[in-house]
Amino acid sequence: MEPKEIIQTIRTIHEMEEGFIPLHEPRFWGKEKAYLNATIDSTFVSSVGQYVDQVEEMLAKMTQTRKCAAVVNGTSALQVALRVAGVNVGEEVLTQALTFVATANAIAYNGAHPVFLDVDIDTMGLSATALETWLIANAEKRETGAFNKQTNRRIAACLPMHTFGFMCRMDKIMEVCDAWNIPVVEDAAEALGSQYRGQCAGSWGMMGAFSFNGNKIITSGGGGAVVSSDPQWAERVKYLTTTAKKPHTYEYIHEEMGYNFRMPNLNAALLVAQLEQLDTFITSKKNLFEAYRTKLDSVVDIPEGTEWNHWLISLELENKEERDAVLAATNEEGVMTRPIWQLMYRLPMYGHCQRDDQKNAEFLEERIINIPSSARR
Repeated sequence: MEPKEIIQTIRTIHEMEEGFIPLHEPRFWGKEKAYLNATIDSTFVSSVGQYVDQVEEMLAKMTQTRKCAAVVNGTSALQVALRVAGVNVGEEVLTQALTFVATANAIAYNGAHPVFLDVDIDTMGLSATALETWLIANAEKRETGAFNKQTNRRIAACLPMHTFGFMCRMDKIMEVCDAWNIPVVEDAAEALGSQYRGQCAGSWGMMGAFSFNGNKIITSGGGGAVVSSDPQWAERVKYLTTTAKKPHTYEYIHEEMGYNFRMPNLNAALLVAQLEQLDTFITSKKNLFEAYRTKLDSVVDIPEGTEWNHWLISLELENKEERDAVLAATNEEGVMTRPIWQLMYRLPMYGHCQRDDQKNAEFLEERIINIPSSARR
C-alpha cells in the first residue's frame, strides 16, 4: 500500500480528514479533576496521602500480585527492582537490544553491564530460545550463580521487556532462568493490562516494573510502580525509594543509601482515576485495532497466547526503504508515526556490550512503525 493510502486510511478510521493525529494521546474521561481537587484540598500533595495507598492496592490487585510500591517513573522502578533483585556493580544482566533506552539505562545505573540477546519475531520481546542458546554457549554454573565464561562476571538477572504491550513467552523464559538460577525482573512498562496464558504482565518474575508516562495506556503524568508476588521485595523497593528512612515519629534515621523516588499524591490521584478506566481504554483500543486490521494488511497481529492491552499498534513494512518513505510521508501530512527504537548496541554508550547475532531484532528494526493508537469514544 502506498503511503498516501495509509494516510487516508488512518484519517478515515479516526474521522479526521484534516488536522494533526498524535501517536498516543492521554484521555481524561473519568474523575481526574475531582481527585486532583480533593488532593489539593487535603494539602497532602507530596509523597504521603490516600491516593498513593490506593494506587498501590489497585495495582497489586490488577496484576494478581501481593504488594506494590509506587515510584516517580518507570525507569526508577526498573533501577530499584534490579538492585533489590541482587544486581551489583560489575555484574551482568541479560536483556534485549530491541527496547526503549530506559531498559539498558536502569542496568547501567546499578553499575552493571547489559548483555543484548535477540527477540522473537512475533512478540518482539526477549526470545527464550536465544536466551538458552546464549547461556549454553557462554555461561557456566557455579555455587554462587551463573557466570559469563568470557568476562568472568556473575549473571545477576534477566530483564525481558514486553514490547508495545505484547508479552514475551514468559513460561519458557522462567524455565530457562530457573535452570540457571537467574532472577527475572519484568520490564512491563508498556504492558499494564496484558496477560500471557492467563497470567498478568509483571507477575511472572521476582518483580515487575510499570511506567505511567504521558504516552502509556494510562498515565499519572510521570510515575511508575514495582509489583511482586512476594511482599518482602516490594516492601524493600518502597523502603529504598523513600530515602531508606527508618520509621520514626520525628527522627530522621537513614540506615543505607536510598533514593527520593516517591510518587507524589497529586500524581497518584490522577492515576487512580486512570486505573478506574483501564478496561474502557483497552476495549476502545481493541476496536481501533480491529478497524485497522480490516483496512491495512500490514498490521502486526497479536502473538499466540497473549491477551493484549493494545497499547501501540504497529505496521510491518516490506523493507527499510518502504519504512522510511511511510514515516516521512505520514509525519509530513500531520499523521504521527514513529519507527521502532534504534537497537541499544547502536548507541555509543552501549556499543561495547556483548550481544548475539540479533537477526530478528535487526529485521524488525528495519520494518516496524507505530501508527496512531489513542483510545476513542
